[in-house]
Amino acid sequence: MTIHHDSGFDRDAALTTARILLEIKAVNFRPEDPYTLTSGWKSPVYIDCRKIISYPRARARICDLGVEKINRAVGFETIESIAGGETAGIPFAAWISDRMNLPMAYVRKKPKGFGRNALIEGDVPVGRETLLVEDLTTDGASKIRFAQALREAGAKCAHTFVVFYYGVFPGSFEQMKAMDLSLHHLASWWDVLEVCRERDYFPESSLAGVRRFLEDPVGWSRANGGVGSLDEALAHKGKGA
Repeated sequence: MTIHHDSGFDRDAALTTARILLEIKAVNFRPEDPYTLTSGWKSPVYIDCRKIISYPRARARICDLGVEKINRAVGFETIESIAGGETAGIPFAAWISDRMNLPMAYVRKKPKGFGRNALIEGDVPVGRETLLVEDLTTDGASKIRFAQALREAGAKCAHTFVVFYYGVFPGSFEQMKAMDLSLHHLASWWDVLEVCRERDYFPESSLAGVRRFLEDPVGWSRANGGVGSLDEALAHKGKGA
């Protein structure tokens, strides 16, 4: 499969991000013992973007690339506020808001249950075009919930940014498009696989297994005991899994 990038910058940013993630060992390949994602999909790959917070130079480079991506895709003066998604999105939102010189808030997964019972912490960005920031997305479901919470509180939220997008499971872009939410990301699994050709990060047998997954993620998940359709994944999440 050929990786499509909208511009030379997008391609360079994607491969740079993939190299950083591989260098800090945030990338995990395990075809012989698949991971089960929260949506019920089975996957031979797992990315731990939380590791980025421990590497100052790596996180600075990724956040610089993220801001450049946002400015190119959305506009230099369009975004008026940044909101991080609890919990992994909070540090990335903080770094990006600092670079863009914008106010920041964060969105809880559920109200904290006491005091103001707040779902959004910080000043609620009422009427402001707010960028939702998280570390990664698999199928986009959490982004939709956070965006809904921001909109219900009075914010405008048409864009979300993540460092890493799985880019394989069905329905993610479609669901977000239906919600008038545009996804912007730096790297995907196809970019990681391309960078893996440069050096021996993983055995060829593992790369072959991951390639089979990327070419047919739904069939691969079903064959390995996971959900086998978008409807099953939505039902799985609906059960609180």
